[in-house]
Amino acid sequence: MEKTCSFTNLNMWKLAHELVLQTYKITSTYPKSELFCLTSQFRRAVVSIPANIAEGYKRLSKNEKLRFFNVAQASLEECRYYIILSKDLLYINDEIFEIQMDQLLKTSKSLNKYCEKLLSDIYT
Repeated sequence: MEKTCSFTNLNMWKLAHELVLQTYKITSTYPKSELFCLTSQFRRAVVSIPANIAEGYKRLSKNEKLRFFNVAQASLEECRYYIILSKDLLYINDEIFEIQMDQLLKTSKSLNKYCEKLLSDIYT
C-alpha cells in the first residue's frame, strides 16, 4: 500500500485526474446541442472518479474505502460507454478514442490493484 499524506499522491488519483482533464478538453468540442446531454453526463461521470478516490482515501474503515473505490470503478465503466458513444456519434476520431480508452484502462488497473491490496489486508 502506498504511504501518502494526501490523495493527490496516489497514482490512481493522478491517472483519474488526467482522464478528467482530457475529457473536459475533448467535450468542449462537442456540439452545443449536447451541452445539457452527453457533455454534462460525461463530465459528471468522469469527475466522480477522482472525487470518489479522494473521499474513499480519507475513510477510516477499509470497507468504507472499498465502497467509494467501487463507485469510482462504476463511474469508469460509465465513462467507457460515453467514449464509445462519442466515437459512434463521430464526436471523436479513432486517435482520441484510443487515447481516452488507454487512460481509462490505466486508471482502472491502478484502482483495481489498490483495491486488491486493501482486500488482501482485510483477510490476512
